[in-house]
Amino acid sequence: MLEVARYLEGKAVRRWVPLVLLLAVVMGFPFYVMLNLRPYRPGATETVTVHVAAGASMSDVADLLYRHHLIRNPVFFRYYARLLHLDSRLQPGEYALSQGMSPAQILRMLTEGQVVVHRVTIPEGMTVREIADLLDAQGVVSRDEFLAAAAAASHLVDEYLPADVELEQPLEGYLFPATYEYRTGVTAEELLSMMVERFRQVWTPELLQRADELKMSIHEVVTLASIIEEEAQVADERARISGVYHNRLRVGMKLDADPTVAYAVGKLPGEELTLEDLAVDSPYNTYRYAGLPPGPIACPGEASILAALYPEEHDYWYFVARGDGSGRHFFARTLEEQERNIETYQANLAARREAEESGE
Repeated sequence: MLEVARYLEGKAVRRWVPLVLLLAVVMGFPFYVMLNLRPYRPGATETVTVHVAAGASMSDVADLLYRHHLIRNPVFFRYYARLLHLDSRLQPGEYALSQGMSPAQILRMLTEGQVVVHRVTIPEGMTVREIADLLDAQGVVSRDEFLAAAAAASHLVDEYLPADVELEQPLEGYLFPATYEYRTGVTAEELLSMMVERFRQVWTPELLQRADELKMSIHEVVTLASIIEEEAQVADERARISGVYHNRLRVGMKLDADPTVAYAVGKLPGEELTLEDLAVDSPYNTYRYAGLPPGPIACPGEASILAALYPEEHDYWYFVARGDGSGRHFFARTLEEQERNIETYQANLAARREAEESGE
């Protein structure tokens, strides 16, 4: 009887073992779920940059997140995404994630495309080539890629370009100076579209009407604005410089604008021009040819565009830099007055050079 009792007792224990194990699993599953739904390191704020490639699967991304210690369990993360029907909604790009984020937060960022946003600022007065150099230096796009895209993108500004003029850089003047936001992997074509679109936004109906009043095309206004941008070193002189050019254009007088010559010979603004430079046979040489050059010589900002549209009304015909380091100009009504101003400019320039050489 004792053996029978022991047998029955052992049989009963064996019958309960699977039930106990099942109960343990059932009771432990919520704990397992809650553990894997927690952030990898609660409270952490440092970010880790991860790149989700185009076409990456949820399995690929789960493994990537696990390698960067952003999730606790890649298998759980994958099935969790599937349960929420998010496994096919991944957005490629660059993400800044933290170990303090929960899997739910990470999934939301990855499926809503909350990628890292970068910024780049294009200053006023840059040429297309200078913009290409800046973008290359900041790692946005390569210089060659940008220049090639710009050369092939005249269709973006066809409505503004004169039909009878062939420009080496058709987008010169139309890439509006501003701060732009972009995502990693942005293309040169996308950047060009953003810049031209920003240019379009500047041209309100009021400004378009003003251009019509002046009997100037947008291309002519932008061309003049680009010269003003290069000449004016202080903001309050833009409209006055514009007034000088409008006076000259009205009577067919040559503009005699140094920046247009610098553009023709490939010199940077501020570089000294030689007599040989001033004699160069180029339609951009406003010392040889009257009127505006064929196109803009840089990309002007809104202030210079407004100055071109709303010149100061005066009877000045000439101006020259003061040469005293202030960035300001002398303005003259007569050639004799201009010649005296040039003498003052030369004297100021010589005094500054002498002071620099003596270390004062």
